[in-house]
Amino acid sequence: MQVIYLDEPFNRKIVYPGPIVLALGFFDGVHLGHQRVIKRAKQEAEKKGAKLAVMTLDRHPSVAFQGVSQSSIRYLTPLKRKLELFVSLGADITYVVALNKEIVPMGPQEFVDKYMVGLNAITVVAGEDYTYGKKDIANMETLAEYSKKRFEIITVPHLKKDGHKVGSTAIREYIDEGDLNSANYLLGYTYQTSGTVVHGKQRGRKLGFPTINLDIPDNERIPGEGIYAVEVMIVGKKVFGMASIGRNETFGKGQKQTVEINLFDFSKMVYGEKVTVAWYCKLREQHKYPDATSLISQLKKDEHNTKEYFKKV
Repeated sequence: MQVIYLDEPFNRKIVYPGPIVLALGFFDGVHLGHQRVIKRAKQEAEKKGAKLAVMTLDRHPSVAFQGVSQSSIRYLTPLKRKLELFVSLGADITYVVALNKEIVPMGPQEFVDKYMVGLNAITVVAGEDYTYGKKDIANMETLAEYSKKRFEIITVPHLKKDGHKVGSTAIREYIDEGDLNSANYLLGYTYQTSGTVVHGKQRGRKLGFPTINLDIPDNERIPGEGIYAVEVMIVGKKVFGMASIGRNETFGKGQKQTVEINLFDFSKMVYGEKVTVAWYCKLREQHKYPDATSLISQLKKDEHNTKEYFKKV
């Protein structure tokens, strides 16, 4: 897949020169609703013999339009992960548009002229709530006016599950609550985060349950505190394990939140390695135990429950 970065002033020279079907959206999470849009665009591209291009933004729209701090945003899919998912859905090109101070005040007609017609779109596909400026004047209903019949418009209705719209907001809430079953159901895949193995306090090793400690980028959303069944991609291998997100209150109050994973049948020294964690389900909440012996007893139960879970999965 070709990835093309666009910003203002608009550079036509780097645009793919042939006709495209253009799927539009921010696509945080690339959930089942987003997949529906991109798959519909893929069908249209194949029918018309055109390339499938997906357009996304380099930051969350709330940063540019609502003044939200970039450092406070926790993405379901940072750009690297989003691009991986676009590839899996058959995208030929992804345009990543810089949501900078030059593009924010742009009117809807100029945006359509540059970022739809200017990208050689013969068909534009988006969800029914897609906007390209102020939502009361730059929405899918008004797009026909701005398009001036220069491209076809396909509006994809909201996907609903159990009577509710599949949306990024609901998925974020599920992940924050640790409800990975519901989040993964709406995503259509197992939620992932990335991280780097760093040195910890090695308490797990002393307890007989050695862990890898992860430094996870600030812009990635991690599940709420608890114990989870996970699969980790590390040094080219997939390894099951049980993860703890918490503050180790058994060993004292006021400690920093950590992400620690006890990997099954794995004993390599991997400090500095990049890993990917697939979060399958929450096993239980965090608890403060009266002593190390009680904690070890619980960890043995967690290990058993995690292995039983993966046997069923």
